Amino acid sequence: MSEFAHRLLQWFDRDGRHDLPWQHPRTPYRVWLSEIMLQQTQVQTVIPYYLRFLQELPTLPDLAAADTDRVLALWAGLGYYARARNLHKAARACVEQHGGDLPRDFEAMAALPGIGRSTAGAILAQAHGDRFPILDGNVKRTLARFHGIGGWPGSGPVEKQMWTLAEQHLPEARLADYTQAIMDFGATLCTRHDPACVLCPLQDDCVARREGRVDQLPEAKPGKPLPERRTLMLLLRDARGHVLLARRPDTGVWSGMWSLPEAGSHDEARDFLRPHALDFDAAEPLPLIEHTFSHYRLHIEPMGWRVAEPAAATSADAGLRWQPLDRLHEVGLPAPVKKLLGSLTP
Repeated sequence: MSEFAHRLLQWFDRDGRHDLPWQHPRTPYRVWLSEIMLQQTQVQTVIPYYLRFLQELPTLPDLAAADTDRVLALWAGLGYYARARNLHKAARACVEQHGGDLPRDFEAMAALPGIGRSTAGAILAQAHGDRFPILDGNVKRTLARFHGIGGWPGSGPVEKQMWTLAEQHLPEARLADYTQAIMDFGATLCTRHDPACVLCPLQDDCVARREGRVDQLPEAKPGKPLPERRTLMLLLRDARGHVLLARRPDTGVWSGMWSLPEAGSHDEARDFLRPHALDFDAAEPLPLIEHTFSHYRLHIEPMGWRVAEPAAATSADAGLRWQPLDRLHEVGLPAPVKKLLGSLTP
């Protein structure tokens, strides 16, 4: 066993996290669900979503059989909704191609929607004890500092170097514990900001600490200002306490979720309101919303109207639905829309 792995496992036995819900038991389905939820999301945020999801959909076949709205509703609030859609697609692929289980074969696992090389390795290592490396954000940060690796970890040459090192550090046994250990280490000690170097079991051999480069590694992606986008969200409520929702397109942000109807201009909004006999200029003012995605910043201008009678043509349209405000939990809503609707008074 490498000294790197030996020290990490010693630290894990003493200070690692041993009570996470996906550790008891470490089944492929439970580990897979946790790995997908933990992408871009911290453990403490994930745990309540994870437990609720498992309670509703305790097995892979249950997930495969669920409709999309149910899956997105359980995911709503976690963000990065492509993860939920890929999770659902992968479950259905497993039922169709792998007898209702996640495949044990690495290539077949990595080929499933939303999984890829690192997540496949994490599932197989934790659920089966198979000897595969992982390379999530925590591991990249740990390796960059320990080995003093410059450059952005997302670039091809740097990532290739890190995969080689990640594989070299693997122990021969205790792969499930080691995988959890290196993730825990990056999440709790070798953190992005203010790492606890004084407590680090690897500090004596850490290049970044020795050279005073801890704050500089890993290097950030060369950045540029986020583009700005704007949209109008049209909030129509009827006398029954229902709100008009629109299905988002199958591609793009919040794809497949329910949201408020949107318009790119005042003229588009007027056209949308015409079947409801609503006056655009009589809109109820609502607080502006700013929501930042990884690739742009969205400025949302919500506008509200009261509808005496829902338009029959609208309610029959497959892309629109009148949803009771007290049953919004039944559909997947983007976080800013859920917050806006939750603030409404009858």
